[in-house]
Amino acid sequence: MTLWRPDPALIRRPAYLSLADQFARAIHDGRLANGERLPTHRALADELKLSVQTVSRAYEELIRRGLIAGEIGRGSFVQTQRREPDPPYLPERPGEVIDLSILKPVCEPMHLEKLKQALGWLAETLPASSALSFRPNMVFPRHRAVAAEWLKLCGIEASPQNITLTNGATAGMTVALMSVAPPGSTVVTEAIGHHTLVPLARYLGFHLEGLPIDDHGIVPEALDQACQLSDIRAVFVQPSVINPTATLMGSVRRAQIAEVARKHDIAIIENDVLGPLLEDRPPPVAYFAPERTLYVTSFSKITVPGLRIGYLAAPDRYVAAVANRHLVSNWMATPMVAEIASKWVADGTAMELVRWQRSAVRRRHDIAAETLAGVTFHAHHDGLHLWLPLPEDRAEEGFVAQARLQGVAIAPGASFRISEAPWHPAVRISIGSTTESELRTGLGVVTRLLLGDPEHLLLAI
Repeated sequence: MTLWRPDPALIRRPAYLSLADQFARAIHDGRLANGERLPTHRALADELKLSVQTVSRAYEELIRRGLIAGEIGRGSFVQTQRREPDPPYLPERPGEVIDLSILKPVCEPMHLEKLKQALGWLAETLPASSALSFRPNMVFPRHRAVAAEWLKLCGIEASPQNITLTNGATAGMTVALMSVAPPGSTVVTEAIGHHTLVPLARYLGFHLEGLPIDDHGIVPEALDQACQLSDIRAVFVQPSVINPTATLMGSVRRAQIAEVARKHDIAIIENDVLGPLLEDRPPPVAYFAPERTLYVTSFSKITVPGLRIGYLAAPDRYVAAVANRHLVSNWMATPMVAEIASKWVADGTAMELVRWQRSAVRRRHDIAAETLAGVTFHAHHDGLHLWLPLPEDRAEEGFVAQARLQGVAIAPGASFRISEAPWHPAVRISIGSTTESELRTGLGVVTRLLLGDPEHLLLAI
């Protein structure tokens, strides 16, 4: 056990951030060495005359910064060597676990059967170009024309020449960021945003800044101010429910974001992977600023997870950059998957699966509303998840760990944290990743934990 201790006289409000900052300085100054074990939550709380909740939140903040690691049953340890961030979901699904941590659509045997049928069709009709060509321009002209028709269903008009087929939305957003944000530049996004953006910013060498959000999404005034204070190159937005807080940005806010981007001549990257799954949604941000928006959508979250294909629509000014970045990072999308996607778009199967998914998801939301009665959470009836803020007396790390000990995996909200602003603990819960019966059981565990005695959470710390 280390001899260094935080100074209670230096703790300011919010206390958990002040405490975390003291630990961070001690680690950076070498007063706490790599591998040193920190005091338990309760021991430090008693010593500093703070609540266990405050200490727990301080440790969670240090984990988020990559300065300490927490291990259930062993304690918390200084970790000065940089490590890769943990994903919010379970990398593998062990037996006897109700996995509500990973965001995926509802799937039934019908989905597998449709994909098997499509593979059988592909075996009989595979064009030589899709099997034998190395040149994207020899493979994809027909697919780009089909993509343009699909994008109309998403609410935008795009020329086939401005569309790039990608191996899903992650590849699309990566290429988009590479195209508009050179190393050393700054990209802004929602304070609670896409969990891959933080490591992606480090890999690609751009600075990432989280901006304040409200019930309508990213705050336009905050974007305007950030552009005045820094050389911002792009804003990354997820306006249509796929964002962690399940927010659907309205038309007025979308137009305001577009106007601020136009005022400062910055690019917009719009991640819209749910596309037409959302019924009666506002037009995409790309509709309001088509000359500067790189629009990303895909099929894996609205049809079948194995259909790893997406579309990146870029305005004329970025078409060459997108083509070059995609070539060096992916070469081209997988032609045989593109064949299936194009067939499904053209023959109506894709929209049939979208409508089926919409109905299935709405049933899941009915289950959630019933099972979580008395619990405050945020959701959209066409979305794939819930965002559940935790009460003030619950530490996020401990709550996630306690749910896991009771056989339910949920995603910690801090995994989606971009901003350094004070953090309110929360969890994200997928509603499509398992059966309706398991969903009901898993949400029941979450409800009991929330409405039960918070002292029970100490067992998980």
